This record gives sequence, structure tokens and C-alpha cells, in this order.
Amino acid sequence: MSSDEQAPAAEDLIDNTSQGRFELYRHGELIGWLYYTHLKPNRYALQHTEVEPSHQHQGVAGAMVRRVLDEIRAREGTITAICPFVVDYLSRTTTYADLIDAAHPGYSDRASAESARAKARG
Repeated sequence: MSSDEQAPAAEDLIDNTSQGRFELYRHGELIGWLYYTHLKPNRYALQHTEVEPSHQHQGVAGAMVRRVLDEIRAREGTITAICPFVVDYLSRTTTYADLIDAAHPGYSDRASAESARAKARG
């Protein structure tokens, strides 16, 4: 392998139910997480995405959201998009439109999600 090539990063997505978040690990190091609330019957309200500062601006959040959505699809679940980053991600693709809970879709655009978040903070 030349110095210009990089081996693919070994990443694992873990559902840390005790903390209510999906965690993304790269080579055993926690690099990002997405908080959620698991609601009945099988709906996930995706609340907030965070990435370790040393891994920001490297596409970690997008990769993590994609992995989380794929995991929820595998569980035959639905989502309610509350996190502004998740809302923005979903607005740029139709790949996960089938996962959005029809009765409780969450926010349809990032500005609405951010405004609601700011109001909630007081």
C-alpha cells in the first residue's frame, strides 16, 4: 500500500441502550454518538448527534446517521427526526423516506428543528 492509500477504518455501531444512544467506534475509539428515545411500538425519536472534536469535519456524523438509519431499518422501526443534523441529512436523500413515521415525522427542515431546540433550551 502506498503512502497515499489508507486502509478502510474499522467501524462498529453499538446500541448503548443504558445511555439511550447509538455509538460509533473507529478502531475501538468512541468517535460519535446519536441520542435517541425508543418509543412504542418501534419508533426511534432521533434527538441529538455529537462527534468527538478530534473527528469533526471528517464525515463522521453523516456516516453514523446512515449506519443508525440502516440499523433501524433492519429492526423494522420508524423514526421521528428531531436532531437538526438528522433532519438536514434526510432532506438531502429519499433513501430513508420509508423510515419516517407518518403520524410523528418530526421536523421537515433544519431551521425548524434548530428553532425548536433553541426554544427548548430557554
